[in-house]
Amino acid sequence: MKPLPARSERYSLLIALAFLVSLCIAPSVWAQQAGTELPEAKQTTLGLYLTAREAYSKWQTDPDSITVLDVRTTEEYLYVGHAPMAWNVPLASQTYDWEAEKQYFGFRPNPAFIAQVKEIAGVSDTVLVMCRSGGRSAMAVNQLAAAGFTNVWQIIDGMEGDAVEDPDSVFQGQRLRNGWKNSGLPWTYEPDLEHMRFASEEAKE
Repeated sequence: MKPLPARSERYSLLIALAFLVSLCIAPSVWAQQAGTELPEAKQTTLGLYLTAREAYSKWQTDPDSITVLDVRTTEEYLYVGHAPMAWNVPLASQTYDWEAEKQYFGFRPNPAFIAQVKEIAGVSDTVLVMCRSGGRSAMAVNQLAAAGFTNVWQIIDGMEGDAVEDPDSVFQGQRLRNGWKNSGLPWTYEPDLEHMRFASEEAKE
């Protein structure tokens, strides 16, 4: 009979096993608890969260049934780049009205947003939503939830990720932390017209 490992060896084995288990369950546990850690602007009523990396892995498990939804403007989708499998349904369109207090050009809501999403996904389908960095996608998730969608996940770091917060860095303020593009995930500039919807001036029934 083979002798049992020494206590120190057993302890090391237990630590290693616990670490391996944590690698398997950490993303889902984090996704359930992230709502208490996220900035309020990124939180959603459904409380379903994924990082860009986790979203890509989830999509890979069932690409025919999971919809990746990019709610940025048409211009962002085309010229900043997008995930090749993503559908573009703008939550809002860009205006040329400068908002001095917020220091950006404003947005005009897309009144056809819900109707356009329903053209590509059912209310019980799995939908993974992204924008630039998680603000507009949270708004989109909340609107979809109010319209009856139940399995809509917020991609918290979006396409471009969060801004660098280091005054000593030459990249201060640039969106180079996390995000789809910064995570080494596939993206493209090439448009797929079949995967694009355009912001409408009038709501669809």
